Amino acid sequence: MTDPSPSSQRLLSLDFMRGCIMVLLALESTGLYEHLFDASKGNVLNGFFLEFFHHPWNGLRFWDLVQPSFMFMAGVAMALSLQKQQQQGMTWNQSFKKTLKRCFWLFFWGVLDYAVRGNHLSFELWDVLTQLSFTTLIAFLIFRWSAFWQICLCAGLLLVTEALYRFTHIPGFDHPFTDQQNFGNWVDLQLMNKINSGGWVAINCIPTAVHTIAGALVGKLLLSGKEKIKPMLLAGVLCLILGYGLDATGITPIIKRIATSSFTLVSLGWCLLELSICYWWIDIRSHRKGLQFFTIVGMNSIFIYLFFEIVGDRWFTAYAGTFSTVFLNYIQIPASLTLILTSLFVFSLEWLLCYFLYKKKIFFKL
Repeated sequence: MTDPSPSSQRLLSLDFMRGCIMVLLALESTGLYEHLFDASKGNVLNGFFLEFFHHPWNGLRFWDLVQPSFMFMAGVAMALSLQKQQQQGMTWNQSFKKTLKRCFWLFFWGVLDYAVRGNHLSFELWDVLTQLSFTTLIAFLIFRWSAFWQICLCAGLLLVTEALYRFTHIPGFDHPFTDQQNFGNWVDLQLMNKINSGGWVAINCIPTAVHTIAGALVGKLLLSGKEKIKPMLLAGVLCLILGYGLDATGITPIIKRIATSSFTLVSLGWCLLELSICYWWIDIRSHRKGLQFFTIVGMNSIFIYLFFEIVGDRWFTAYAGTFSTVFLNYIQIPASLTLILTSLFVFSLEWLLCYFLYKKKIFFKL
């Protein structure tokens, strides 16, 4: 069976994957995973729900792959968008200005997301949108390079990250893979006069630019007439072998919070395998049943992310959840189940908002 031509029809696997990512993030914003984890203590499901939380340091859980997938999908979408711009006759300078504008707004909303802390303002650079503003610009600037030189740059970004952590030797921050004592923490101290208590660092945008660059390369591959599935599968397996190999041999541990090279490679490997399977199943085999639930959210991904992060987290979740909680308590539903159902109720309202926008053909883009 031949591959479909993405230039002539929408890449549904991309909408589906973006939708899955947004659904997972929206459910997390309602507190669902915490409620399920607490309710399952003492049984076998507890270990399963633990996968919906970031690993505390050296290791990998399912939830650690969500952000890389988000940034990888952004790269794929950028390739499709740039091809469309080219077909419309836009010059490189016009596309560059458009990309700069997008990166500005990504940075703006990423900073605004955590700008209010209690009763004071805060300047933080750890949000995924802030990181994406940097990685998108890098991916655009090298988009016309050959695949070979883009891969070389990706390797260079990982080597630079390794060198910064291993060889800077700043007093108090000279332990490359130790929480609160590494080079990334020192950079944050200079940029924001603070260190993230969870160990996240702003310079994660350097190694994770590899995710967006790789996504753009895959996007170009999907637009080409070349074989698609095998190259993605082979690249994915190679990244997994390299990443897990670095961790297993003790050379570089897998640490999502500082985006080590081993983590970047492993997460990229899983992203490539995920897209390979989705593209084969949805766009080649034409299995479309049940996709709309996710694609409706994926087609307004930036909007719904900002909604549940800014509006939902600070107002909507508590407001809507109060009505649900009062009603469920009235009919004497157990407390743990009440929390779970309240989270699902809040998510349902957010999904219906996306559905409303979808029906009205309103799609927010940066």
